[in-house]
Amino acid sequence: MATPSTASAPVRAEPDWSALAADISRWGGELGFAEIGIADTDLGSDEARLVAWLAAGRHGAMDYMARHGTRRARPAELVPNTVRVITARMNYLPPGARAGDEVLASPASAFVARYALGRDYHRVLRTKLEVLARRIRAASGGGARVFTDSAPVLEVALAAKSGIGWRGKHTLLLTRDDGSWFFLGEIYTDLPLPVTPPASAHCGTCTACIGACPTGAIVAPYELDARRCISYLTIELPGSIPEALRPLIGNRVYGCDDCQLACPWNRYARPSAETGFAVRHGLDDVMLVELFAWTADEFDVRMRGSAIRRIGYERWSRNLAVGLGNAPSGPAIIAALAARRDDPSPLVREHVEWALARQHEAAHVR
Repeated sequence: MATPSTASAPVRAEPDWSALAADISRWGGELGFAEIGIADTDLGSDEARLVAWLAAGRHGAMDYMARHGTRRARPAELVPNTVRVITARMNYLPPGARAGDEVLASPASAFVARYALGRDYHRVLRTKLEVLARRIRAASGGGARVFTDSAPVLEVALAAKSGIGWRGKHTLLLTRDDGSWFFLGEIYTDLPLPVTPPASAHCGTCTACIGACPTGAIVAPYELDARRCISYLTIELPGSIPEALRPLIGNRVYGCDDCQLACPWNRYARPSAETGFAVRHGLDDVMLVELFAWTADEFDVRMRGSAIRRIGYERWSRNLAVGLGNAPSGPAIIAALAARRDDPSPLVREHVEWALARQHEAAHVR
């Protein structure tokens, strides 16, 4: 009778995690990402900062921030078995766009944050991150789940921890090469990849971003009160914009870039090579009156595929009414506002009346 073989099964070699990390960085570059970093999941100090921020009510009407609470700072609670977070950044500054400071200096024009001039970044980044995640899964057999500002993730904290950049005093991430004009995305994974070291901070004594904020939302270095932030007021806030803040909004109808425009590091920013971020519908150089004349159907069609469409026609109209109220007084602006005095939306009507009162007062003073 034959004796059973006692030979042991071959031992599977441990993957070369450093080589895989280098591959991930190279694959990311091929997809158009400016930089890839890898972080561990220890966000204890950032969690404490988040808890204090929420306790102070600085998240305003963003109830989802409080609802998710500390889960945002605990990647393994969001995706079980996560041990590393791969972070990626992609430049978004659209080439050829009218300079933001020029639009702000033209109060009858509509200022739209530079990130929203092209296609919705959620779709552009997610598509590319999914491709990267599939390559990681194929190469390693491990898990890889993608996020693009679509879940409770501490994006800036993870990106800073992964060495992509440092947190600026305006709370955005900064890099020496591209300033802050970029999007962030993440891949949560169970692979024990080597982490990349954090970058050193280079804000020094500069406080340009704090002084540039129109509403004083940057209440201290690295501290933002969202309730005063124009991006929050024009995008996240569902109801009436506080009257005291309306004059300070100026012609900013979707978001605000003032702190970025003031930052010295942004002089080094490079235009994006991603065609999806190119300006659409002339939103970099358009008059408030023209946009306010759009119907709901026109808004729906023209903003299809844009991040702006997410706020809906009502908030868009509310924001434009505020912009028109702050614009130089003139017959065309008063006529545009008067034409929507009976708007079906009580929210829009309220802001139209405020804007008309501002216009009539300015005309009387003049």
